[in-house]
Amino acid sequence: MLSILVRRGDWVTAGFLADQLGVTPRSVRSYVTSINRVSPGGDAIESGPLGYRATPAAAELDIEGAAPERGSPRERLLALIRMLAASDEGVDVFETALALRVSPGTIEADLRRIRDLLRGTGLSFSREAAVVTLHGSERDVRRFLARVARDAADEDGGIEAMRRAADRLHFDTAPFAEVGRDLADALAGLGYVVNELAIADVVLHISIAADRAARGHGIPDEGAPGDLAPIARAVAAIARERFGAELTAGDAAHLASLVTMSVVEPGTDAQRETDPLVASAVRDATDRVARDYDVDIDVASLAERLAPLVDTLVRRAREQLSARNPMTRSLKAASPLAYEMAVAIAGDVSAALEARIRDDEITDIAMHVGTALDPQRRAQRSLTAALVSPGPDEMRRQLQASIERFLGHELRVVEVEARFDPDWSSFDADVVLTTIEPPARAGIDPERIVRIPPFLSERDLARAADAVSRVRRHRRLSGLRTDMERWFAPSAFVRDIDEDSPEGVIRALGAALVREGVVDEAYVESAIERERLSSTAFTESLAVPHALTMSAERTAIALAVSEQAIAWGDERVHVVALVAFSESDRPAFQTVFEQFVDVFADPDNARRLARRGVDLPSFLTELAALIDAPVRT
Repeated sequence: MLSILVRRGDWVTAGFLADQLGVTPRSVRSYVTSINRVSPGGDAIESGPLGYRATPAAAELDIEGAAPERGSPRERLLALIRMLAASDEGVDVFETALALRVSPGTIEADLRRIRDLLRGTGLSFSREAAVVTLHGSERDVRRFLARVARDAADEDGGIEAMRRAADRLHFDTAPFAEVGRDLADALAGLGYVVNELAIADVVLHISIAADRAARGHGIPDEGAPGDLAPIARAVAAIARERFGAELTAGDAAHLASLVTMSVVEPGTDAQRETDPLVASAVRDATDRVARDYDVDIDVASLAERLAPLVDTLVRRAREQLSARNPMTRSLKAASPLAYEMAVAIAGDVSAALEARIRDDEITDIAMHVGTALDPQRRAQRSLTAALVSPGPDEMRRQLQASIERFLGHELRVVEVEARFDPDWSSFDADVVLTTIEPPARAGIDPERIVRIPPFLSERDLARAADAVSRVRRHRRLSGLRTDMERWFAPSAFVRDIDEDSPEGVIRALGAALVREGVVDEAYVESAIERERLSSTAFTESLAVPHALTMSAERTAIALAVSEQAIAWGDERVHVVALVAFSESDRPAFQTVFEQFVDVFADPDNARRLARRGVDLPSFLTELAALIDAPVRT
């Protein structure tokens, strides 16, 4: 709950928090009381008529440190993992139960959970009587410990979040911030461009390596390749100074390799060529996604930029490395098409190279895709304006220059009218900026008209910018307003769906579209496969599952609306729209995500739809009202 409040930075209702946490509003009030009770710098959460809001003290509060629960199931599990990794002789179930003050049966249950976590890690258990021993290579042990720590970290994944997670595994965490700064400075001194987002993950690995080396669990000596030797020496020096640990040559070489895969920006290491297989897979994936999504981008240039990045991501995937990208959530909501194209590229590359690219790495790809799309999207978003400004020519020229200087990225002045009695109905521009009052019956939509003075102040510019945003939003959503009755399938509307998993909801909605003759079972399976690549929750309230192919007989949308939020990946959503696209509606794919995400960007909209949309007609009525509502600024 504290993470949600800190991330949103504004008032959040108790109902929204309850939905996101899967609890009751009464529990939310209890959580607030508990958090404020342990906050040393004053209340971390303030309450008011609008709900709850994080105070400056919230960002500094460490819940685990303020109210440690070393006897909780999670803390006990982490302690047991630490014991297994640290002991060569194994862990005695009965002695461990006594030490942790639980029953042997509880330890046995924890061991079963750990065994599940070990799948695919290269590690395994052996057992002799009551003694359980962990087996596997030193590299695999370290990868596993890092993964456990990352899973325990807060969702922002920064240095401080990683430090708290590592502390729960009892690693030395005091110098984490200093290690991050030392590493960034050392790499910059060696001429590398540093990816600050990934430093926390490497600092975690350095901490684990220092702890393991101090306990005699070093990686066998193997010198770093010549191009990595300077990085290896820098990492060894940092570990020596900050952790007091002497790394083996194998430790330093391994960490240097992780640094180049995580912290060094792809393309800045001139000694490493992109794997030709990766470059080929990226070219094929980029070319296909441009065709499938019908976008006009420089495919060759995008593929060239993506190849070094994807090469690094594939190497990271094979090393089981992962770093959280704090921009994932905001990028999905702001640029859903760019993210969706990145998912398609990642899916193709993962299949071709047999290396899964995770959500946060998909975000890295999406940032490059968004850059390629942006010039095209800016041209599409740009509005036209007519300027009505009777009076001296010099005044009019200055006014036009001011508008273009401050709002040129938003609109283009295409008509200039100097008369006092223009034909208002003749203006074709999206917005009419006027220094005079139009007549009551001007024959023009008053929403398009923005009154401005001849000499603009900052307040006037802000008002004009708000009007531009309102017109752009109306234009962007008009397609959804027009098409929604045609697209939404009447028999594919489910209120308060019984399914409680993304796959279950997709199958239920998919079955409705199959009965309508819109898609076949293969399409439903494709939508489930797409969901496994990356969550389709594009906002905190809306999921838009779909297949990666546009093979539906016709474009249709099946809806699940639930007043009680549905768990969907890391989010809890109120509305699920399974979208099936036909080949003939390929251009619509470019806009439908943005239209939907725009409406549902405000969680209050989703709650309103979930509360009032008891059937498809009422849902469409509420959706139309939200589309037509003035933009809030």
